[in-house]
Amino acid sequence: MLFIIITILLLLAWFGAPLFTLILSVSIIGFTYQEIDLTVIPIELYRITNTPLLLALPLFTFSGFLMGESNTSQRLVRLSSALLGWLPSQLVLVTLLSSALFTAFTGATGVTIVALGALLYPALKQSGYTEKFSLGLITTSGSLGLLLPPSLPLILYVVIVQQLDLDQSISIEEVFLAGILPTLLMISTLFFWSIWLTRKQPVARKEFNTGELFSAFKESIWELPLPFIVLGGIFSGVFAVSEAAAVIALYIIIVEVFIYKEVSLSQLPKIIENSMTMIGGILLILACALAMTNYLIDAEIPILLFEWIKNHIDSQITFLLLLNLFLLILGAILDIFSAIVIISPLIVPVAISFGVHPVHLGIIFLANMQLGYLTPPVGMNLFIASYRFKKSIFDIYRSTIVMMLLLLGCVLIITYVPSLSLVFLEK
Repeated sequence: MLFIIITILLLLAWFGAPLFTLILSVSIIGFTYQEIDLTVIPIELYRITNTPLLLALPLFTFSGFLMGESNTSQRLVRLSSALLGWLPSQLVLVTLLSSALFTAFTGATGVTIVALGALLYPALKQSGYTEKFSLGLITTSGSLGLLLPPSLPLILYVVIVQQLDLDQSISIEEVFLAGILPTLLMISTLFFWSIWLTRKQPVARKEFNTGELFSAFKESIWELPLPFIVLGGIFSGVFAVSEAAAVIALYIIIVEVFIYKEVSLSQLPKIIENSMTMIGGILLILACALAMTNYLIDAEIPILLFEWIKNHIDSQITFLLLLNLFLLILGAILDIFSAIVIISPLIVPVAISFGVHPVHLGIIFLANMQLGYLTPPVGMNLFIASYRFKKSIFDIYRSTIVMMLLLLGCVLIITYVPSLSLVFLEK
């Protein structure tokens, strides 16, 4: 009977059944098999509503969608170019930084490729970079901001871990800080690679223009306070994360609708609908996954998994290497939100038993998932770039492979040098 049930669930997954129904089915079957009353499932669904941090998810999502509908991306690129145009490989640095910031606030890598790619791809080619390099850079940069606050995956990871009964607790402030240096490592690696690549034929730099910088600064004046509101408000203790999300949402409505007037009041309902549809799907998967996590804990699956790993793996180094391989494959075939809610409850207790700090584990997890978007043959960003720039998927593979390997090296450094993620926590 168990074999038949598993076969049916696999067939349903193959034919496109919604992920939350499959997760919920596993929970129902598991609790029924253990003869546990199924009322534990709605209790688990209700428990998640008492998580204060959860309120930040829909508010940050709405803010990101609203920014995506405005001309924020153009202003961000212009300001970055005016500020950094005098540096070597300046347009590469502009691409990396603006993409990372845009992804951090919108929470969607595909949006970054589509929105910023239209501006930066032709600019890179006109500056003298090859088509292959330009395609690779835009595609690779699309997911760089997932470790920066207020990235939705960071918040979701903390929500999941806070639901687990762990000896080590974590806070959103710790995870926000932990992602900064790893992101800077990845940006710096790609930047210096571009300088090395063009060492024989350097791309011309722009002269620093005070007038252009002032004009770009003036144009972006209303959006520049956003990171200071989020980070300053949270770390100073003025706002809780959910309060900061509410302030940001209200601020962006005022700026984009009433000051810049790039989004009309009539467009707001549709933007709200689209953003809440996305977050509704995430919350539904999250609730069902927490119910399944409850079953897994009752069935002592994490303990059994740990015992099995302990019998086959005797060092933290080997465990982390296998974890990287597993997460890279997972990131290539599953979206980041589903992966977080399904897999992190399983691996967090096991990783802690190997002496891995849960904050460090979160950065390892998301860095691998970020790289998974670029991993052939099915990395999501590869297909988005192929569609956006009307290039064959094999052209995208060839353009990104070197940068993906560079980022893989960064992920290994992030994995085996925990102080890179925990340096701010150790003080």
